[in-house]
Amino acid sequence: MFEARLVQCSMLKKVLEAIKELLNEATFDCSDAGIQLQAMDNSHVSLVSLNLRSDGFDKYRCDRNISMGINLASMLKIMKCAGNDDVLTIKAQDNADNVMFMFESQNQEKVSDYDMKLINLDQEHLGIPETDYSCIIKLPSQEFARICRDLSQFGESVIISCTKEGVKFSAAGDVGAANIKLAQTANVDKEEEAVTIEMQEPVTLTFACRYLNSFTKATPLSPQVQLSMSADVPLVVEYKIGDFGHIRYYLAPKIEEEDE
Repeated sequence: MFEARLVQCSMLKKVLEAIKELLNEATFDCSDAGIQLQAMDNSHVSLVSLNLRSDGFDKYRCDRNISMGINLASMLKIMKCAGNDDVLTIKAQDNADNVMFMFESQNQEKVSDYDMKLINLDQEHLGIPETDYSCIIKLPSQEFARICRDLSQFGESVIISCTKEGVKFSAAGDVGAANIKLAQTANVDKEEEAVTIEMQEPVTLTFACRYLNSFTKATPLSPQVQLSMSADVPLVVEYKIGDFGHIRYYLAPKIEEEDE
C-alpha cells in the first residue's frame, strides 16, 4: 500500500508545471525514503531528476517499493481540479494499475477523488555520477529566468562563463549580441537575493537556450537556483523545493562547430 498526504497540493502542481514541457510521461518511484523521478526529456538531450523526501509529507506510507508510470498531462488535468488550499492524498495499492488522488477542502465539506490509470513505461534508471564541480553559482531564480528569456531573443545558444570576477551570460545572433554580467553580492540582507560563486577553476560552456528556458519553469518552486558547471560534463540546474527535496535538470554542453 502506498499513501502520501500533502497539506499544500499547490506544491505538486508547481512540480508538474516545471517538468511537463520536457516530459510527456514518467515513472514515479516510491519507496519509504520518498518519491523519485528520473527521466530523459522527449528529445533525449536533457535529464530531469526529482526527489521528494518522505519526511516532507504530512503523512507517508510505502509498504513496498512501487513504480507508477504516469502520463503527466493527465495528472496535471486532475491536479487542476484541486483548489490551491486543498489537502491532497495520493493512494495506490501494491501492483495496482491505477492511482487515486483525493482532494479535501480545508473545512472538509468537500471531498473529491479521481482515479487515474497507470501506464507501463520501460525506463532504465540512469546512474548520475557524483561530480565535483569547478564552479557552483547560486543566484535568484527569477533573475536566472529573466536572463534566459532575454538572451533567447538574441541567439539559440547561451554561453555561460564563470570567473572569480563573476558570471557572464552571453548570446549572439542575427540581431546582435547580448552580455549580462553578475558580480558576487557582498552583503545582502536577504539570502535569496544573493549571487554567490564558489570556483575552483574558471569554466566557459555553451548551452541550448530553449532547454534553459524550459528549466526555468521551476522558478515558482524556489527563490534561488544553483548552477553547477565543469568542463565537458552536463550543467546541473537545481531548484530546492522547500524542506522537501529538489528538482535537478542536467544539460550537456553544446560542442562548438556543431550546427543544430
